Amino acid sequence: MGIQLLRIFKALNNEGSVIFLESQATDHSWSQQSFVAGRPRAEIKAYGNTVRITADGSERVLTGNPWEILQSFRAEYDDWMFGYLGYDLKNSIENLQSANADALNLPDLYFMVPQVLVALDKQSSELKVLKGDQFVEKEIPKQADKSDHYCVGKLEKQTSRENYLRMIHESKEAIRDGDFYEVNLSHQLRADFSGSPWSLYKQMKEVGPVPFGAYMKIGEWTACCQSPERFLRKEGKTVFTQPIKGTARRGDTAEEDQKLKESLINSVKERAENLMIVDLVRNDLSKIAHNGSVEVVDLFKIETYGTVHQMVSTVRAEAEEENTIKILKSCFPMGSMTGAPKIRVMKTIERLENYKRGLYSGAIGYITPTGDFDFNVVIRTAIIKENGVFYSAGGAITADADPRKEWEETFIKARALVDVFSKLKDN
Repeated sequence: MGIQLLRIFKALNNEGSVIFLESQATDHSWSQQSFVAGRPRAEIKAYGNTVRITADGSERVLTGNPWEILQSFRAEYDDWMFGYLGYDLKNSIENLQSANADALNLPDLYFMVPQVLVALDKQSSELKVLKGDQFVEKEIPKQADKSDHYCVGKLEKQTSRENYLRMIHESKEAIRDGDFYEVNLSHQLRADFSGSPWSLYKQMKEVGPVPFGAYMKIGEWTACCQSPERFLRKEGKTVFTQPIKGTARRGDTAEEDQKLKESLINSVKERAENLMIVDLVRNDLSKIAHNGSVEVVDLFKIETYGTVHQMVSTVRAEAEEENTIKILKSCFPMGSMTGAPKIRVMKTIERLENYKRGLYSGAIGYITPTGDFDFNVVIRTAIIKENGVFYSAGGAITADADPRKEWEETFIKARALVDVFSKLKDN
């Protein structure tokens, strides 16, 4: 992050709600730009079918389908919008529910229309003021920064190993019975937390850069997201998605790292998992695409990050539908976070998991005034609220899944956080 952008971010972070989308890696990133958005002109939050819109110092409370109200909000504020879609918005797309315990109670969706918006181009290092010239041009007060230190307790599993293995065994039986092909199961970790969420985000970033980093402070809670995965991007009429399925840890030596990467490339199991999700997202895109325009442009590509190698595919389509919110809704939630077929596995996820996913498995991103957008998949994300930090991890379960290896893989994916905590305790 450039020095001036950092100063602007810190000033907005000290004021109130702020969203920072950071392109940390060169491939498949946030348009090769990093964005800081703050000083909301208007905000929308949904809790189930109760939607709160705040603007000009007043609040409206509406009741109805949050997707439809979000569409009306978008029409009212035809401007830049930054925010997120939570996983449980699925309940307003299909006949589904979320009855599991919720330790966080975050909004199911949140978007702001920022009064201040700046972008930093990675290639040229040019800072572009898209909104809020007067705020940026004036001398930003050098306020005393809050402590950059933080303290964490022991990271506690909220689901036991035995229970997670049972979930996998039940899923494998359902797959053998023909109920579904693949299901994504997850569990939640929690630790006591105090201090600076921004410092935690910076240290998570040091573990390894990703294309879709995001830091959101919304009211009294903060999300530190180190996501390698794109949910959906729209450029003009072109829409594309990049599901990730297939994970291998990084090796301790260059030789071991290359062997692990080659093993992932050649894994029949991982390719089969990836292909199932590719087929699912092709079907999702077909709902809004011109006939014959859906195509797989990159299949089984291996991308390497700080802690893992991952298998990524790219599916593209030409949109027939002009409605931005409808396009997002047609593909939501990301198939890599559910499994296939989507509705049946989401019911299974609700039955087997013991927590409400909330922000996890959702999407963070932005919408431009012209209706283009870019959203990530919310994984590798630490959520800080009050005195706790919460982190979810999971994986795809197929007929030949090894329950013990699947359990271990969830902690490979959690290394972005676990490694940070380990370094902190070593110091």
